[in-house]
Amino acid sequence: MDALHTHLSFELKRFHATKQSIETLFIGGGTPSTIAPALYKPIFELLAPYLKIDAEITTEANPNSASKEWLEGMRALGVNRISFGVQSFDSTKLKALNRSHSPIQAIDAISYAYSIGFEHLSLDIIYNFQGDTKALLKSDINQAFALPIDHISAYELTIEESTPFAKTPEVRQENESLALFVANSIEKRGFTQYEISNFGTYQSRHNQGYWRLKNYIGAGAGAVGFLENTRFYPTTNIDTFIQSPLTITQEKLTPNELLTEKIFLGLRSTIGIAKESLPKEIQERCDFLVQEEKLFFENNFYYNKNFFLADEIALFILQE
Repeated sequence: MDALHTHLSFELKRFHATKQSIETLFIGGGTPSTIAPALYKPIFELLAPYLKIDAEITTEANPNSASKEWLEGMRALGVNRISFGVQSFDSTKLKALNRSHSPIQAIDAISYAYSIGFEHLSLDIIYNFQGDTKALLKSDINQAFALPIDHISAYELTIEESTPFAKTPEVRQENESLALFVANSIEKRGFTQYEISNFGTYQSRHNQGYWRLKNYIGAGAGAVGFLENTRFYPTTNIDTFIQSPLTITQEKLTPNELLTEKIFLGLRSTIGIAKESLPKEIQERCDFLVQEEKLFFENNFYYNKNFFLADEIALFILQE
């Protein structure tokens, strides 16, 4: 934790120069619920002068390690939102996904978190894993909505390099209809889809900060930060980070790179794209898509009607 404290102190000085307050805090990456709340306390004390009074403070949690004591300790520190890595309520699927928790552990952890007063609770589910069917996913969604949550993240399985599933890519199935089925099933239960993978009666301010390209601090091994037009990359190797937490690589983004990111992120969410931020030729392509009813225009913003077509639309309007 000493290296993390050093890195965070350094980044806070850089961020403080912007004279902004921290609106959201997110504890994630790795498994936060395996770290005792007492070890987080010095970090919260360091952050306290910079946090807004009504800051959204989220932690990720694995159901099997989010014990009653851990949940109580995190709430005492000021955490007000938890994102549970549930993935599924089907025990066979959980084993195939190499998840160490059981369905009942997920149900109990979420229920207890609600009972002790956490304001906002979210859970993740995964679809298009080998063997997924509409019946299985409907069961997962039904169970999710039987719990006191106000947010769901529904992710299509992706195979990343250097992960166990990279050796068995066949576990990812190709079924586009399941994406629409999951989205429609969640929306029918009253949750708004505000990004391609995110739904809720509550919309995460942390998520939206990323999509709006707001400034943010990343503290820890591999935790990326962003300030105005620059990204900051500490080392991803934990041992190296502990020895040298202030070894940070910087990447300056060009105006075109920033514009490209705004377009991709705006089209895959309800954030949209401000017309005034676009060059004339891109405005013309967007206007064409409005005529074709692929986008809609409101209050000087272009919005996407179908998030699952976001990448294709972005590539069309960015063509040279």
